[in-house]
Amino acid sequence: MPEAVAVLAAMGGVLGLMVGSFLNVVIYRLPRMMEHQWAAECAALAGQPVAAQERFNLLVPRSRCQACGHPIRWYENIPVLSYLFLRGKCSACGVPISPRYPLVELVTGLLFAWCVWRWGWSWTAAAWCAFSATLVALTLIDWDTTLLPDDMTLPLLWLGLIAAALHVTAVPLADAVWGAVAGYLSLWLVYWAFRLATGKEGMGFGDFKLFAALGAWFGWPALVPIILMASVIGALVGIGMKLTDSLREGGVVPFGPFLAMAGLTAMVFGPATMLRVIGL
Repeated sequence: MPEAVAVLAAMGGVLGLMVGSFLNVVIYRLPRMMEHQWAAECAALAGQPVAAQERFNLLVPRSRCQACGHPIRWYENIPVLSYLFLRGKCSACGVPISPRYPLVELVTGLLFAWCVWRWGWSWTAAAWCAFSATLVALTLIDWDTTLLPDDMTLPLLWLGLIAAALHVTAVPLADAVWGAVAGYLSLWLVYWAFRLATGKEGMGFGDFKLFAALGAWFGWPALVPIILMASVIGALVGIGMKLTDSLREGGVVPFGPFLAMAGLTAMVFGPATMLRVIGL
């Protein structure tokens, strides 16, 4: 039996590596797709002609080197292995490839393997794999752009509610619904309190939706440990960046990545364990 579980987990890990490769595409292209859409909408509202652009979505054009435009061949796009074979450089121009690409693949592969090991080859494992993949992508999109796309946060919210309704997760539907409501309203109230007190925006509406989604997946009782864990991780990272003088212009540190990290921590260890780690 343990051997069978290990084989299934390994299969899940391989699937996760492939999904991680696609997540790299999502992380890079989705924000640019949004920018193109906004530019087209602004031009239309202003009564200006929309400039013709190359077709650009998650499927086309083919992936290519950002430095020289070299199209990535299929054997140069095998998760992790291609990066090692190419020694982390473009085969055409020799420009270094960011190690973040294989790291995203590895992290996603490990998360998928853990989900299959924990829940077997089941709908529950599939749901939590989808949860994991979405949070990995949201973490890096928000870190790069300070955006949490509705195209990802809202499906994550609905998937959590549907999973609870179908008993795919162990969260009662009532707890999931109130978790979504409390998650959204709690950060919405913090946002307005901070704005009224300082005249500044402390976070974006995407954070509300992401926290609502986490409430749907874990239920309202898990919101406190999740927000505490996210705050602790965010404070430590923010202090570290300030000490190393690596804060971006304006000193902005997005909160979404820390919410996502806390959500993944809750999935792996459970909300109760998170409270013990924090000391509560």
